[in-house]
Amino acid sequence: MPPTHRLSLSRQEAAYIALRNTLEGYYPLSDATWSAYRSICTWRQISKGAVLYPAGEVPHAFAYVYQGLFRVYVLDDKGAEYNKNFFAEGRFPGSMTALLRREPSRFTIEALEDATIIEIDHAGYRRLLEMHDDLKNFHIHYLERHWLMDKEPREVALVQDEASVRYRRFLEDFPRLAQRLPQYHIASHLGITPTQLSRIRKNLPIDQPM
Repeated sequence: MPPTHRLSLSRQEAAYIALRNTLEGYYPLSDATWSAYRSICTWRQISKGAVLYPAGEVPHAFAYVYQGLFRVYVLDDKGAEYNKNFFAEGRFPGSMTALLRREPSRFTIEALEDATIIEIDHAGYRRLLEMHDDLKNFHIHYLERHWLMDKEPREVALVQDEASVRYRRFLEDFPRLAQRLPQYHIASHLGITPTQLSRIRKNLPIDQPM
């Protein structure tokens, strides 16, 4: 077996180990559930700038990020981009509403870095949810944390808080992510222009994380 192939297999196995650890960080899975889950997964490598799931197409899968960074963005009627969310290691990017409704996605998911992912077949995942209570419990815990406890305060802040407050909170909540993202992507996520963000950054206290 060529050395490069051995390295590829090793990285692939490391990705699956990380995936199981991530799943079990929300709820422990039996070996039988994990085996069934792994059977609906595909290991992939994605180049920076590549679109993982494009807007306008009906998706059939979502992903687990082992290495890399993705953005989820939408275009308004004038063609301007809005970054809805970012997904780094340990998260699961996907057009969930489109997957559930089996309709074209409104969002595009793009790789901001070279990435290694594990893609999960959504139809297979839904079948497994009906069969395995431990996976169902994982699903509930994940949704509670990321779609209720995290999402609601962030959406309220985008409406009520001033831009400088939103930026400081972004730095506090995602310090490592802020270091990996171009400033114009952060500005888009906060609903301001890059020029506005530049002014905010200049007025930050010296000890504020940048």
